Amino acid sequence: MLSCSTFLLLFLSPSPLDLYLKQNKQTKPPGFVLKTEQTDQEPECLTNDAQGDDPRAWWFSSPQEDSFDAMEHSDSCKGLESSLETIAKAMTEQGPFHGILGFSQGAALVAIVCALKQQGDLRFQFDFAMLFAGFKSLSSCHSLYYEKPISVPTLLVFGETDRVIPAAMSEELVPHFVDPVVLRHQLGHFVPTGAAQKKVYIEFLEKFLKKEASVHG
Repeated sequence: MLSCSTFLLLFLSPSPLDLYLKQNKQTKPPGFVLKTEQTDQEPECLTNDAQGDDPRAWWFSSPQEDSFDAMEHSDSCKGLESSLETIAKAMTEQGPFHGILGFSQGAALVAIVCALKQQGDLRFQFDFAMLFAGFKSLSSCHSLYYEKPISVPTLLVFGETDRVIPAAMSEELVPHFVDPVVLRHQLGHFVPTGAAQKKVYIEFLEKFLKKEASVHG
């Protein structure tokens, strides 16, 4: 049985988190940040088929249109700094957090946050990261975040049949982490919650929960 673990979740809308919150009649605070505790209760399936939401992005590949395309090579990083400040503020005001979890562009942002932590940025204090359907940013402004190996303990999860973020894009992110746990599944662009995937999540998290327990005796 897992004990309490606190996460900082970074999703976009529509997202798996949006559907879950709608189903449970919850809302997200500004900045797309939610402090949550791990429990035995979870939605049966997390998908990102929600419709009718305004598009959002952690940064824009096309600043003129305020739009983002993960496959678009760009020299723009409009919005990144304000997003990083939002995360830093959440960590200061709502933390401490054991881990940080991101989905899709949120996962790409988590990779950048991990790189900044690796570089000694004291704004970002956490023990591990979980990236779902993540990718390496194609913005030339972000190339500096991929220059050195990232040793933050990380779980990378992506779908072989993902048609939003192709698996090949997620694979490109893997070599930038030191000894990451990599989970490839045969599903699409969502967070898998089957028994096999849960086993991997639990095994990954238990290492940090045991460490936390040893510290607090």
